[in-house]
Amino acid sequence: MNKSVSFEDLIVWKKAHQFVLKTYELTKSFPKSEIYGLTNQYRRASVSIPANIAEGYKKKSSKDKLRFLNIAQGSLEECRYYLILTKDLNYKDDISKEMDLLIEVSKLLNGYCKAILNSITS
Repeated sequence: MNKSVSFEDLIVWKKAHQFVLKTYELTKSFPKSEIYGLTNQYRRASVSIPANIAEGYKKKSSKDKLRFLNIAQGSLEECRYYLILTKDLNYKDDISKEMDLLIEVSKLLNGYCKAILNSITS
């Protein structure tokens, strides 16, 4: 496997970026009354996922890397809630594609964290 030279090489970052693009697409159809509410919060949380992956990528210590990845995990869970809320508010009937992508990002992010943890203990 080739060593990454940029955060853009990370599959987890690529998938998280795809999730952001989906989030922006989804929230375009939200009511205008949500522009400073759910739309803003959801977009900010989604952007936080790949942004923190990118920021953590260049950190020198594993502890710093993991701190930023943990922030990304928190933002991911925030987005999970916003997807549930989107469905419950009837802003979109079927959120399965968005949820599937979010779950994929979550699994990749957990794997990335485990790989960093394993590199510390080995």
